[in-house]
Amino acid sequence: MAPAAAYSIKPVLAILVSLAGALLIARTGEARANLREFWSVAAGVLKLALVGSMIPDVVGGRAPQCLLFEILPGMDLAFRVDALGLLFALGASVLWIATSLYSIGYMRKLGEHAQTRYFACFSLALSATLGVAFSANLFTLFLFYEALTLATYPLVAHKQTAEAKAGARKYIIYLLGSAKLFLLTAIILTYNLAGTLQFRGEGIFPETVVHNQPTLLWVVFALFLYGFAKNALMPLHSWLPAAMVAPTPVSALLHAVAVVKTGVFSTVRVFVFVFGGGAMGTLGVDQLALGVSALTILGGGLLALRQDNLKARLAFSTVSQLSYIVLGTALLSSSGLLGGVAHITSHAFTKITLFLCAGSIYVSAHKTQVSQLSGIARRMPWTMGAFSLASFSLVGIPPASGFVSKWYLAVGAVERGNGWLLGVLLVSSLLTAAYLGPVLYKAYFEQAADSGHDEIREVPWMVIPLVFSAAASLLLGLYPDAFLKLAARVTW
Repeated sequence: MAPAAAYSIKPVLAILVSLAGALLIARTGEARANLREFWSVAAGVLKLALVGSMIPDVVGGRAPQCLLFEILPGMDLAFRVDALGLLFALGASVLWIATSLYSIGYMRKLGEHAQTRYFACFSLALSATLGVAFSANLFTLFLFYEALTLATYPLVAHKQTAEAKAGARKYIIYLLGSAKLFLLTAIILTYNLAGTLQFRGEGIFPETVVHNQPTLLWVVFALFLYGFAKNALMPLHSWLPAAMVAPTPVSALLHAVAVVKTGVFSTVRVFVFVFGGGAMGTLGVDQLALGVSALTILGGGLLALRQDNLKARLAFSTVSQLSYIVLGTALLSSSGLLGGVAHITSHAFTKITLFLCAGSIYVSAHKTQVSQLSGIARRMPWTMGAFSLASFSLVGIPPASGFVSKWYLAVGAVERGNGWLLGVLLVSSLLTAAYLGPVLYKAYFEQAADSGHDEIREVPWMVIPLVFSAAASLLLGLYPDAFLKLAARVTW
């Protein structure tokens, strides 16, 4: 049963808060750094309050919505808050505050240039992310999806080195190119076939179209699957490791809070609210999604094993882990969908912890390679403790949150009756242990070859956010009911 519509300006205000924050940050400038960073954190707190205020409505079966203007029949700029969008927005809002606080310590400790531009673009990115989360239709989603790409480009290119410019160029070509070639084409075809772009729980394609145009709908599905290239499905995944040239807080933003999560969120949105489970099963397009996501899960894990650079290892890990969400939704089972939606949140808290830890190691110890981390846990106990906890979660070891989402994914695979998919999940967990285990072994059980660790000191402004996100990941595993109840409201 679809939630009842309830007019509210709150979705628009939640989007505009960080836009206003970006303007205030730009106006304040470098001369008043403390005030500039206050605007960043204050906007994050206000955004979280606005998003949180909509929880009672969604839990109570209502969907806050706001129509700004209509362009064509069935195509308008409109916002609607349902359980899927609210869950995504809550995770992004909470983690934005943590990442903003972490960024202050990171940018100041390294004396980074162009900090005003950095914090302004950071805020713009979160404004676009919430625009995607609260979009009521494909047209609105597309506008904010593209805005997110443009807002994050200066962040990826922030260092302005030749390597940074090359990575940012690849980033923008892949994401803008796929959106223009594939995604826009899919949206135009969808409008012509369905006569609307509004999201509906049972899907928007009439049964006559599903039965009479199966080949064309297969093409549309494939265009959506790869048009949302932020989901990093192979072979359109290489932009993600290339974007690791960005500062570590940006990497955390890319991997946990905004960019890649926007990709998989949009993919899930199309599966459930454009095609619907019935049409996916009838057309057989679920097989395409299952095959591509399984390949990406295993391929990303194998590529992560080969990386000595810690951020690169984590980047390929993200390529692998994101496809759990696509696979879970494509299982077309209630448990699989629950596991996929829950993994959006559990992976966000887990992966942001790992990237924040990598940044803490870089700032405090100036080390970027896994082979350089021998004995570092003795000098950075809080950082490595958080890294350990997040690693257990990513592998799927209880009681961390990663176990919860992966449990439901495994149950979904059994419900589907696909033993090979269950095997993919199990092998992937072993691969995750294989590429994260050596980091922990070196940090805790190997002796450092030099005495350089004696000068290493953790930065409190950076340690507090990463400990918070690690603790949150654990709490989500120990007490999963709150976010699982919200995730369970997303149904076929």
